[in-house]
Amino acid sequence: MVSDSARSGPRITAVLGPTNTGKTHYALERMLGYRTGVIGLPLRLLAREVYDKLVALRGPNAVALVTGEERIVPDRAQYWVATVEAMPMGLGAEFVAIDEIQLCADPERGHVFTDRLLSMRGTQETLFLGSDTMRPAIAGLIPDVQFLTRERFSELIHSGSKKLSRMPGRSAIVGFSVDNLYAIAELMRRQKGGVAVVMGALSPRTRNAQVELYQNGDVDYLVATDAIGMGLNLDIDHVAFSAVSKFDGRRMRDLAPNELAQIAGRAGRHMRHGSFGVTGEAPLLPEPVAEAICEHRFAPLRKLHWRNRDLAFGTVDALIRSLELPTTNPWLTRGRDADDLIALKMLSKDAEVTARATDGRSVGLLWDICQLPDFRGISHGEHAGLVTQLFNDIHEHGRVRADWFARQVKRIDRVDGDIDTLSKRLAFIRTWTYVAQRRNWLDDVAHWRGEARAVEDRLSDALHERLTQRFVDRRTSVLLRRLKQKESLVADVNENGEVTVEGQLVGKLEAFRFSQDATQSPEEAKTLRAASLKALAPEFHLRADRFYNAPDTELDYTEQGGLMWGEHAVGKLVKGDALTKPRVQAFVDEEAGEDVAEKVTRRLQHFIDRKVQALFEPLSTIEKDEALTGMARGFGFRLIEALGIIPRDQVAAEVKDLDQDARGALRKHGVRFGQFTIFMPLMLKPAPTRLRLVLDSLWKDLSEFPESPPPGLVTIPVIEGVDKDAYMLSGYRAAGTRAIRIDMLERLADQLRVEDSRGGFEAKADMLSITGMTLEQFADLMQGLGYKAEKGERAKVKAAPEAGAAEGSEAPVAETPAADEAATDVAPEEAAPTGEEAPADAQTPEMETFFTFTWGGFNRNRGGGKPRGERTGGKPGGRKGDRAGGKPKRGKGPQKGPRDNKPKTFQSGPRKEKAIDPDNPFAAALMGLKEKG
Repeated sequence: MVSDSARSGPRITAVLGPTNTGKTHYALERMLGYRTGVIGLPLRLLAREVYDKLVALRGPNAVALVTGEERIVPDRAQYWVATVEAMPMGLGAEFVAIDEIQLCADPERGHVFTDRLLSMRGTQETLFLGSDTMRPAIAGLIPDVQFLTRERFSELIHSGSKKLSRMPGRSAIVGFSVDNLYAIAELMRRQKGGVAVVMGALSPRTRNAQVELYQNGDVDYLVATDAIGMGLNLDIDHVAFSAVSKFDGRRMRDLAPNELAQIAGRAGRHMRHGSFGVTGEAPLLPEPVAEAICEHRFAPLRKLHWRNRDLAFGTVDALIRSLELPTTNPWLTRGRDADDLIALKMLSKDAEVTARATDGRSVGLLWDICQLPDFRGISHGEHAGLVTQLFNDIHEHGRVRADWFARQVKRIDRVDGDIDTLSKRLAFIRTWTYVAQRRNWLDDVAHWRGEARAVEDRLSDALHERLTQRFVDRRTSVLLRRLKQKESLVADVNENGEVTVEGQLVGKLEAFRFSQDATQSPEEAKTLRAASLKALAPEFHLRADRFYNAPDTELDYTEQGGLMWGEHAVGKLVKGDALTKPRVQAFVDEEAGEDVAEKVTRRLQHFIDRKVQALFEPLSTIEKDEALTGMARGFGFRLIEALGIIPRDQVAAEVKDLDQDARGALRKHGVRFGQFTIFMPLMLKPAPTRLRLVLDSLWKDLSEFPESPPPGLVTIPVIEGVDKDAYMLSGYRAAGTRAIRIDMLERLADQLRVEDSRGGFEAKADMLSITGMTLEQFADLMQGLGYKAEKGERAKVKAAPEAGAAEGSEAPVAETPAADEAATDVAPEEAAPTGEEAPADAQTPEMETFFTFTWGGFNRNRGGGKPRGERTGGKPGGRKGDRAGGKPKRGKGPQKGPRDNKPKTFQSGPRKEKAIDPDNPFAAALMGLKEKG
């Protein structure tokens, strides 16, 4: 039975329970009920968070903050917030609280927490806060303790495994290595717009800035180490473990269920339920483990780590022996050597150190310096070297030399570099900040404390900036936050098509297609596109209305079938049900909506239908002319199918069958019956030609469309690999290495009709002028048309002065009108006599090249035989007419004699049987001869 005096003594209470039970909040309320109080917390980050809360409640003059690297102690401080290692001893505070007391079982820091459990007491009340797994150990070590159990405010649910790409909002992804965290953060930035990064190694300033990104909604995800498991209160709905094992300083080991629960318990804030699971390559949690976490059932702790606190400072060896003393308490076990003891043992082997540490004061100084934390995470040997230097300096000079310390601080006072570089500098400055906090180690402690803190702040800000630059896409995060808040997003499109949403440049809008900024990865683009297109929805509708009402002059089509609105592609032509009825395919983002797509499609179809109607009007008049009947109508539809141009040899039989009335009816529509081509001159203009090539290419399903020649050229080069039909559709006939425009070819044909194709003839100046060719080019053209060209040379004779011919004139170049000149034959009598030498003073005559052209037996209009009107025997062109000899008319008697194979000259004269057919290729020549006769 407890006596009244015992009851009236200091109260010791263990407040135990799972996470999210309000234990820390309860302790702060209790502490503020006393005049003075001290609370020890497991992390510097958490200590700073609690300090900020108390300052907000009681003001900065009432609250002190003491950590290894930070010391803010007002003159009249009432409440002390400290890390457990830095808790001030002997204050005599009325209230004392130790948070996360289950860390007594931690292999590295457990001995510190156990020491506070056994020795730290408030004069009126002491609270131990932590997991229910500590109940048996606390009861066994502190007989008079009272227990207060607190239940979790919300449920914790196991949700299994989730992919990072499907991670719900307000999630924390937990990892245990820096490389793993950075990889996850990079992936989440691309997929989700960004993450905040929280690690125990961050300075409070950097950590607070990162947490603020998460808390205010700039980012929806947190990537963190197990540091978040130690009391950091964040709005987390889901915790996902990317790994379930970690390196504990000595080896890789799996986390115990209670350790997993400590982290998973961060999910769910106050009354809001939370969930946990795994992600990435982490294995699924065993069902018993998951159930234990959900129900907060864990095996109680049986052993707490302990280290003797009654130390002997006579010699270094005596100190080491006192630190290694074992315990007989069944609840305690001596922990493994901590960093400070390891450093002490290494320094005990240094002759200079042992020579200096020969009394209690110097051994005590050595032990204080050995407790310098290894913030840099370097090897034990390197850390021991730094401790040795500090000890020797302080022991010899009484203080750390200011000039040496200044150099160390200045060396790392740089904000350039990447995340890893800045993190290392922060670890170094934490070492010097710790040194600056020790009163007896430096002169002018306040100055160096301020200097070190200023450097840490600059590095912290720089690190926060780098973390944000690397792991946060500001544009995407802003858009996602506005979407989540269901706010209407304001999109703006400038005159260059650049799109900004809420002031953030997100891409470019070209007509009705949105293209994201090229710097975005595919994962980022998906998120950014979803947010941007929602904001652009009103712009799509406004632009569709403007496009629908735009005049046809603002629209055009390309020679590859593209449809343009100004400089922007808005669609393309596709094969339709008929050659002259193409369909359109609009380029409209699916997110713009069916209404926009339908409106753009309808406007494009109207445009191309009107364009075909306008440019092919000569063809449509044939189709609509009901007066065309019979053979004429059939031939008219044949011409429509060929888009106004047909090689004559392809329709020779149909042309032959057309009577004069039918031909006349077609001529009224502009149809010209040429010797080589049946065509409509209006359809040879550049605009119809361009459209004709596009429509034919669509109909033939070509992958690449031939382009129309530049307007105004009489001939163009024949390109290898280009279909000859493409030249015909362009209004040209391929002949040799060049193609000639079909209307100019008919003009040439008119001149060739009167030439002696059997006996041979030379090119006239008018022929070269029509084609715009040199003599050699003309010869190649004639061979392409079926003629034979025989090349020769002769002495050039100057033309008579009165003839007006320029001496030494040359043939015109290609595609340039030729001079109105013709080569002059050299008379036989003017040539040098054969076998006689020329006079010594005679000049070598200037030579010129000439070609003699004869018909090569290739019919260029009907598929066989000779050109019409140029037959020296036989039936001329299948017509009744003049015969110069040979076989008599069929049925009129025997042939007069053997056929003369010598070349015959063309004899023309008036036809006696019938009037001259005006459609006869030689009609003009014959009529001219008739008039002369």
